[in-house]
Parts: sequence; structure tokens; C-alpha cells
Amino acid sequence: MNILHIDSSPRTDDSVSRTLSAYLANQLAETVYNYRDLANEPFQALRSEDLVALHGSAGTGTKALASHVALSDTLIDELLEADTLIIGAPMHNFSVPATLKRWIDYVARAGKTFRYTETGPEGLAGIETAYIVVATGGAPVGGDMDFASNYLVHICKFLGVKTVHVIDAGGSNREREQSLSKARKQIDAILEQQTATA
Repeated sequence: MNILHIDSSPRTDDSVSRTLSAYLANQLAETVYNYRDLANEPFQALRSEDLVALHGSAGTGTKALASHVALSDTLIDELLEADTLIIGAPMHNFSVPATLKRWIDYVARAGKTFRYTETGPEGLAGIETAYIVVATGGAPVGGDMDFASNYLVHICKFLGVKTVHVIDAGGSNREREQSLSKARKQIDAILEQQTATA
């Protein structure tokens, strides 16, 4: 198992998504493990010219384009080497943090992680399983105000992830420990089921 673990919460010690994604990673502990902390090591913002050029739509970009392409290639290599993806994602303004969206902009590249076919887009990542830990202060995960979890599931499927699990860590502002306990039980149940069917 080769794990790519992504954290995006700006919180550190008291982050629900970080606590749970670490718990999950420890349960899956393997020797091959890559970790990206998008909040503490943020990527440089892409200017519009560079974003368009990076994705091959048009133009030559700015002088910074070469460094953006190099970073994109590195992040894509990490993704393609993985067979398991863990994403810790707090809900910010009902969606994902800007740092996580920036990572997605770097790794979602036609011809690299997906391609267009006559029957529609085809993901190329070849990842077996993704675990998305979605933490919210109050908005229910999967509810009408949740534009984070469905988006991340769609992105994972688009990139070629075969199975995606959403870990519900909603409502942590009211009852943090209860939220953590509920999510840990969900993680344990998923992993137990996977072990039983392996």
C-alpha cells in the first residue's frame, strides 16, 4: 500500500480533520507514505495566464510558468504513485479550503491524471481507495449546505479513484468529542469491512 495523505486545515493541534486523518493513516500504517500539509506549506497562487497555460488551453503563461509546471509534475507523480489517498478537509464557507482547491488545480491535468474519450473523461490516477475526512462546525455533512464532500468525491472519481469513502466529522463546534468519536467508529467500521472482504 502506497499512501498519499493530504491535510488542508489551517488549525493545528485542535483540528478535527487533522486528528481524524492522522488516526486513519495510523490505522493504515505502511512503509510507503507521502504527506502534504497544504496549510503550513501553501503553494504559490496561480495567475490566470499560468493556470490557462498549465492546463494547455492557450497562451504561454508568465515567467513563473516553468516553476508551476515543475510543481504540478511533482504533485502528479505523488498522486500516480499512490494507491490510497487520504484527504483531511474542513468545510470553509460551505466548500473546501482554498489551499486544497489549489492542489486540485495543480493535479487535475488533461493527459496526465485524466483524458477525454469519445464516451467522456477517463481518470488515469489508478488509485484504489480514497478516504475524505470532512469536518464541519455545524453544517451537516451530505446536507444541502455541504458543497465540500460531493465536490471532493466527484474530483476523486474524475481522476480515477475506484472507491471513495466520506468520513463524517460534522458538528464539531457543538460537540467536538462526540464528533471525533462518531468519525473514529465510522473509520473503524470501514476498515473492518475491508479486512473482512480482502
